[in-house]
Amino acid sequence: MKIVFDTHIVLDVLLIREPYAQMSMNLFDAVVSQTIEGYLCATTITTIDYLVAKRQDKQKSRELIHRLLGVFSVAEVNGTILAKAVVSDFSDFEDAVLYQAGCHVKVDGFVTRNAKDFKTADLPIYSPDELWQII
Repeated sequence: MKIVFDTHIVLDVLLIREPYAQMSMNLFDAVVSQTIEGYLCATTITTIDYLVAKRQDKQKSRELIHRLLGVFSVAEVNGTILAKAVVSDFSDFEDAVLYQAGCHVKVDGFVTRNAKDFKTADLPIYSPDELWQII
């Protein structure tokens, strides 16, 4: 099962954001154990660098990104993905880019705490709890 992780799920783990961190860590463990194939959108990586470096430091951010890249596959963002995202009926452009990047690599679904932002999606959108129950 190929799943794109929304940026917030990743940040829940990296910044230990309660009460969400533990469930998100469980899903990370499922990627590490190869129970699911985890994907991150390329824009998630740049957002993580910015936010973690701002909150902690640049060295810590780079270490975390290096670890993430060792575990997750990356759904690229290119002109085609951006063009599809900009004309999509998603209200949030960042979510539209994440969704189109996932579709491009033919994922089976997405995990997010903000399912309402993906209400026009054709692929399954799971909350962390829902995905955990499935796997």
